[in-house]
Amino acid sequence: MSYPIGHFNCKLDSKGRLMMPAEFKEQMGEQAEEGFVMRPCLLEDGKCLDLFTRRDWDEQQEKLRVKLSIYKKEGLDALRLLNEGVRFVKLDASGRLQIPKDLMESGGLVKEVVVEALANKMEIWDKARYKEAVSAIDKKKVLDILSSIM
Repeated sequence: MSYPIGHFNCKLDSKGRLMMPAEFKEQMGEQAEEGFVMRPCLLEDGKCLDLFTRRDWDEQQEKLRVKLSIYKKEGLDALRLLNEGVRFVKLDASGRLQIPKDLMESGGLVKEVVVEALANKMEIWDKARYKEAVSAIDKKKVLDILSSIM
């Protein structure tokens, strides 16, 4: 599944609705109509939210269903952690994405928000937190990793 290309600066309204830019909706096409799955990001200690297309989420869940047993504690724990706080969300008729209040709070989302499209998911960040996270990246280390796989 492909994700949009770009970095989108957005604003949350007082009701927690995130207005998605027209460019985002255009790139997502029919995938936007199918809805999204949102959850606290596991790797960022909940400092941002993960956003998956419904198709990608379903594919991931199918892989997990096949590989992890609900009859083994480790498998069940992994499934619980991966699915903790998960919500299904859709764009409304105005192109807004309603972010549940508990996820807004856990992600520290207030007003200015960044939607960052990655290769296998999207992330929703508070703009200030995003800038902090990006500035903390060890660019040399990342370039070494990229040069080894490209």
